[in-house]
Amino acid sequence: MLEVSNLAKQYSTPRGVVTILSGISLSLKRGDAVAIMGPSGSGKSTLLYILGALEEPSAGTVTLDGRNPFQLAEKELAAFRNQAIGFVFQDHCLLPQCSVLENVLVPTLVSKNHAGYTERARELLKQVGLNDRLDHRPSELSGGEKQRVALARSLIRHPLLLLCDEPTGNLDEVSADVVASLLLEVHQSEATILVVVTHNATLASRFPVRYELRHANLCPVGA
Repeated sequence: MLEVSNLAKQYSTPRGVVTILSGISLSLKRGDAVAIMGPSGSGKSTLLYILGALEEPSAGTVTLDGRNPFQLAEKELAAFRNQAIGFVFQDHCLLPQCSVLENVLVPTLVSKNHAGYTERARELLKQVGLNDRLDHRPSELSGGEKQRVALARSLIRHPLLLLCDEPTGNLDEVSADVVASLLLEVHQSEATILVVVTHNATLASRFPVRYELRHANLCPVGA
C-alpha cells in the first residue's frame, strides 16, 4: 500500500518561496495503475521523486508498505529504495559497457543473495521480447528496445512500487505504443503499484485512473 497524506514541496528562491506541490493525498494498493499528467514544470517529476524517496517533501507523509522511507537512516533508505521501488526514466540510463542481461542485473549487485536473479532477468527479458538480445550492448539496440531493457531492470527485485517518468517521451509513436503496452502487461503480471507521470495524453488515456497537476494540486481528470 502507498499512502500519501498532505504532501507539500517548496523551494526558497531569491524572490521568495515557490510552492511546487501542496496538499497532495493519494492512496494506492497492489495492482493499481495511475497516470499523472501536467505540462513541463508542473511538478510531476518532483512528485515522482518524492514517491520514490529520492527527494524529501517539505511537509506531509509518504508511507510504502507501512514504512516512512524518510524516517530511515541513509543506508537503510538506500536498501529500502533498491528493494521496494523500481524506476523507469525517460532516458533509459543503461550502462554502455554492459550487456542487456548485465544491465538488468545491476540493481541486484548490492544484494547478498544473488540466487535466482539471473534466471529472473532472463524471464523478464523474454517477457519484454528481448530474449534474443541478452548479449547485445545498448549501442546495438533501438530506443524502444533500450526502454524495454530499463523496464525489465526496474522489476528485477520484485518492487512493490513502479515509478515511470515520461517512459515513452524519447520514442517514436510505434515504439511508444509497444513500450506502453508492455508496461501495463508486466505491471499486471507483477501486481505492482504503477505510477506514471507524463504530458502525453495518448499514454495517459490507457490508464484506468488519471490525475492532473494543477496549481500544485492533484486533481482527478474530468473534475
